[in-house]
Amino acid sequence: MIVIGADSHKRTHTVVALDAVGRKLAEKTTPATSEGHLALVTWAAQWPEVRFALEDCRHLTRRLERDLLTAGQQVVRVPTRLMAGARRGGRHPGKSDPIDAEAVALAALRHDDLPVAELDGPTREVKLLVDYRRDLVAQRTRVQNQLRWHLHELDPELHVPSRGLRRYCVIDDLLDRLADRPGVVARLTRALLERCRELTGQINALEAELKSLVGRLAPSLLALPGCGVLGAAMILGETAGVHRFRNKDAYARFTGTAPIPVWSGSNRRDGKVRLNRGGNRTINTALHMIAVTQIRGVGPGKDYVARLHASGKTSTEAVRLLRRRLSDAVFAALRADAHCAQASPAAAPAAAPTPGLPAVA
Repeated sequence: MIVIGADSHKRTHTVVALDAVGRKLAEKTTPATSEGHLALVTWAAQWPEVRFALEDCRHLTRRLERDLLTAGQQVVRVPTRLMAGARRGGRHPGKSDPIDAEAVALAALRHDDLPVAELDGPTREVKLLVDYRRDLVAQRTRVQNQLRWHLHELDPELHVPSRGLRRYCVIDDLLDRLADRPGVVARLTRALLERCRELTGQINALEAELKSLVGRLAPSLLALPGCGVLGAAMILGETAGVHRFRNKDAYARFTGTAPIPVWSGSNRRDGKVRLNRGGNRTINTALHMIAVTQIRGVGPGKDYVARLHASGKTSTEAVRLLRRRLSDAVFAALRADAHCAQASPAAAPAAAPTPGLPAVA
């Protein structure tokens, strides 16, 4: 097996081919276009069996990855930290495109359990919609902050309800009050109110689209107590296929809910762990939203946390443990939805029973 590592940029891709023991065989630089990718596939055909290794920065490698998979090539994704470690341990000092490409290939040779790339599915659409909605919400927040200062300048006694600037009735009432107000401040305020209304309409439309899409792709996940449409969409988009994870523990490491061991020389059962501040923070945030909702009385989380408090755990520790259990429940729900989708690919998957939380150990 020949491993071809790639260092990708906006304009070019530099690749280096290594044999099974890590000896450099050849290198090539091609344009970052479909024609360049075809030339890369033709160049790689000189070896009977090859595997491409791409650094996992899909904003640069997505098109290359898609073209290679369409051509029937094997592609694995190498995390950046593994590539950086291979480069630091390499024989050649410095940094260049060939050095980086060789480091990617070396990391792929050393780790045989790297994620295998595949063509984008419907979860990619969910992620794009969630990311776009997040950007629109950030824009609306900036507009609302400007609006409140302008409204305070126009009328300090004017009271705008909390989160009121996302409601059409409040925006219409403010526009009516400011209709006859002269001056630049009033004109800018009216323009900002119209912009706020426009952004709210776009955000609501995206939420409706996500509700339909997520309801079709993940009914079991939506049935999990405390999991709403936006939380489920965040989890779906970032997971990008639950089949990528061998078990619930691997998924917990991906979500940042699995603790990190920090013991040495002691009994493993008594070993200490520390908080995992890595993992996918978007999914971690969604799990925290579900945990807070359950603690407020929606689902089994409230009783679970109460038992943890009775056993001496602090509130922070209890929420962390609940997030870990929720990660397992989410993993089970995603697998149930994936199984339903495989069983009936032409029809919408039926809702599976909601997975519960494990009992306190």
